[in-house]
Parts: sequence; C-alpha cells; structure tokens
Amino acid sequence: MKTDIVLISTHDLDRAGALRRAFSAAGYGTDLVTSEETLDLDDAVLLVLTGGQSADHANLLRQARATAIPVFAVEAGASLARPPSAGYDELFSGATAAADIAAVGRTAIERRRLQRMTGIVGDTDAVREVLERVVQIAPVAATVLITGESGTGKELVARGIHQLSPRKHRPFIAVNVAALSDTLLESELFGHEKGAFTGAVDSRRGLFELAHKGTIFLDEIGEMPVTTQTKLLRVLEQREFHRVGGESSIKVDVRIIAATNQDLRQLVAVGGFRRDLYFRLNVLHIALPPLRERREDIDLLVAAFVGEAAERHDRPFPGISPEAMDILRAYAWPGNIRELKNLVESMVVLSPGRVIEPRDIPEDVRTGGGRGLLPAFTPRETRQRSGSEGAVSDMRPELEFIFRTLVEMRVDMDELRREFESYRSEAGLGGNGYPTGGRHEIPVGSLPGRSYPSESGSVGVPDDDDVVLAEWTPGGDDVDAGSEGEQGVVVYRHGMTMEDIERDAIRAALDAVDGNRRRAAELLDIGERTLYRKISKYGLEG
Repeated sequence: MKTDIVLISTHDLDRAGALRRAFSAAGYGTDLVTSEETLDLDDAVLLVLTGGQSADHANLLRQARATAIPVFAVEAGASLARPPSAGYDELFSGATAAADIAAVGRTAIERRRLQRMTGIVGDTDAVREVLERVVQIAPVAATVLITGESGTGKELVARGIHQLSPRKHRPFIAVNVAALSDTLLESELFGHEKGAFTGAVDSRRGLFELAHKGTIFLDEIGEMPVTTQTKLLRVLEQREFHRVGGESSIKVDVRIIAATNQDLRQLVAVGGFRRDLYFRLNVLHIALPPLRERREDIDLLVAAFVGEAAERHDRPFPGISPEAMDILRAYAWPGNIRELKNLVESMVVLSPGRVIEPRDIPEDVRTGGGRGLLPAFTPRETRQRSGSEGAVSDMRPELEFIFRTLVEMRVDMDELRREFESYRSEAGLGGNGYPTGGRHEIPVGSLPGRSYPSESGSVGVPDDDDVVLAEWTPGGDDVDAGSEGEQGVVVYRHGMTMEDIERDAIRAALDAVDGNRRRAAELLDIGERTLYRKISKYGLEG
C-alpha cells in the first residue's frame, strides 16, 4: 500500500525530530532531508522547512514547487506567526506545537488530494474554504445545496463530495433540470409505468432508482416546476416516490446534491419555489465565489487550462506575455471559469506561433465589455390565476424593476428581523434594543455563532454608554483594569468603525491564546490565512 511521505528539513534538528514524531503519530511516513539534497517526490505530500523562510532552502523549495506539493516553514526565532511570503503555503512561529503543525499539514494534504481528484484549481482563501467545506460535508448523508453563478464549478464540487463520501463506489448521476421540459422531467427523475402516457410502451426506471445507494446531482434546481418540486419534497422527507402512472411506493436511498445560479430565497418570495423544499435542500450549503472575486487564481487556472488544451489538441503553445496576463486578470469574467477555459483553449488552437500579446486577445476582453453581461437575478414569469385559466404576467420593465427591488428589500428585512430577534432574546436586551441595566453588556458566550470561555474576568471598565461585545480572560493572567487598550475585552464606543471593532477582536483573541494564530482563527471563526492578512493590515505583528 502506498505511504504518504512528509519531507522535513534538518536545518533545526530538535524541531525536525519533534515534527517527525508528530507526523508519524498522525499516520504519515517521514523522511529527513538536507538543504542540498535531490528530493524523491514520488510519494511526497508535504515539505516542512525547519529553518524558516531561509535562502538556504532555495533548492528544496524549487523542487517542491515543480510538483506543486505544499510547503510549510517553521520560523524558530519568531514569537508570532506572520503571513508566508511567496513560495510558502504556511509559516509557523517557533512557539507552535508540533502537533498543531501536523494537524494543519493533514488539512493541506487532504485539500491537495481533493483538488487533484476533482480538478478544482485555486489557492485563494475562498477556494480553500470551499474545499474544507467539501471535506467536512462529504462523510455525512445530509442534503447539500451549492450556489454560485454559471461557470463557477458547481458540478466539480458535487463530484468531489461524492468521491470523498462512503458512496463513492456507487453511481453519481448528474441531471440538468433546465435541459428537460416540464412534462419529461418527472418521468426522467421518477420513471413511468407502461401506458402512463402516450408513447409509454413499456415501464422505465427513473434516475432516482438508478442512483440507489449513490448520489444524484440536480443542477439548476431553481428551474424545476412546482408540481415536480412537490414530488421531490416527498423523496427528501419519506425516501420514497411513485412512478408516473404507478400505484406502489418505491423506497430509495439516495443522497441529493442540488445546485443553482439563482437566489432561491427570492424565488420563494415570488412564489416560484416551495418554501418547505428550500429549507429541506438547504441543510448544508456551499457558496462558490465568482472568478472576479478570486483573481489571484487566474494565473493557476490559465496554466492548468493551457496544459490540458495543448495535450488534447497536440499543439505547442509558446506562452502568454505579462501584458496579456494583466488583461486577463483585470477582466470581469461574467462566464466565470467556463469562459476563461474556453478562451484559453481558443488561444491554444489559434496560436500565431509566438507568445500571445494583448492584440491577440478578443476585443471585448481587452476593453472590459463583459461587465454588461454580469448576472442579475430576475424572477421567472409567474402565472396569475384567473378562474380556470392562467394568464402570463406582462409587466413593463420599469415596474418589474420596482417589483424586484421591493421583493429583495422584503427578503433582506425579514432576515434581519429574525437575526435581531434571536440576538435580542439571547443577549437579554430590553425593548429599546439595549441591555437591561446600567451597563450595556452582552454576556460572554451570548453572541450568535460564537463560543467564548464562559466564566471570565472583566478586563477594563467601560463607560455606561459603551457596549461590551465580548470578553474573556487573556491567557489566564490578570491585567490592570485601567490599562490602555483593555486587552481581553472588545468594547464598542460611539464613533468606532467596524474595522476598529475587528482590530480589537483580533488583538483580544491573540492575547487569549498567547499568540497561537491557529487557535485564534478558530476562536474568531475565520481562516488562518485570513487572520494573517488582518494581522498585517492592522499592524498587530508584535
């Protein structure tokens, strides 16, 4: 059986020994390497450099990057983790426990394995968070809803969930709901009996039966007609259905993954989607970002697509000039990854035999003409019942815009109202929105979605008009109650911005865990790389 090998440099022998024991305990093979060594990368899944971001590691770093394995660096003299520089995936301080580094290493290894398995390309925080969600979601059988614009890779994510699940050896069936007519969709999904309708000369099993014990992926679920939604709801709730024209119930064990490029909440508000079905589908949710929000991945995507297209068409490709790459990075990409892939393939096929220059890129990409094609939600046509017949609403564009805006405001206000009611109830607020009593304090642990230490000492004495957002004991040490900065407590004062509050929250979290950035990121419920950036942004390196 193949063993995954973690390579550890010997620049710091004591640290290398501790890391070797930690990764061995996590189930990985380990191999110690020197700075000038030629690496055996056949089974290598991670490289850990114990000398920090050192020029001595240039040889090892170059070899690791050639095979795209993750690279960690451990900065022996650093007391606080900092954002890694180019070429490194993670940078740890000397105080970080070897077991913590091994835990982060396992996550990085599984993320790269998932990327190779699914073809998902990217290294931004947004892609990392998506992959982490896939790893968390895959082992369970709960229904998943994937949202994102067209071309963002929703089916790739669905296949990744299936491949990592216990159902991976069972069928994975993808269905494009929008590609089937209303009358055909129900028959395709649930099958039909002989004579159920004109042309049904024999009984036929539907896709749900064919996907038994496996996974069915319902793409563009927002296009499903309401009548079929009712039948799908029964499958979700009872795990059974009837074939079209059938009388007996058919039991089925299928995991449902649905995807849409529409806002289902707004479809619910305008009557185009069942509310109960929306909540049954939205058990676990993955939101895919558009390409214009992860421009740092464009270089990686272009390189991957060039390699695929050149191999498939057996065409050499001289490359793309830096000026042309700048244009690709600046473009809005309304068609997202699918549009980029198609453009790269056309450049490979139509290559002029030299490096691609800006003049070789289509004009609409050069001039940014795609901005007018960016997606905007428009509710589908709804039918106004009039007696026994329905008449399609013929709404003028300006009235439709006003109607859509009002619907969006209603949905947003309903969501805000529910969140505030829950927040007020948990925080013990009075009817005026402030906590009862003289001091405006939200008890520790009462903030929605957060879990702070429950019995902590108050650090700092806010004024009566301040609102204490959260507080905890920083590392267990007492701090002077009147000290400047009030470490360990996050206080809102009139005139503060959200950035001010965020900076204080990060400082307090780091103090609470003695500068351990992994534990601080968990406490703040954000990614570690996101925490790195914010530490640098707010000047909290010290």
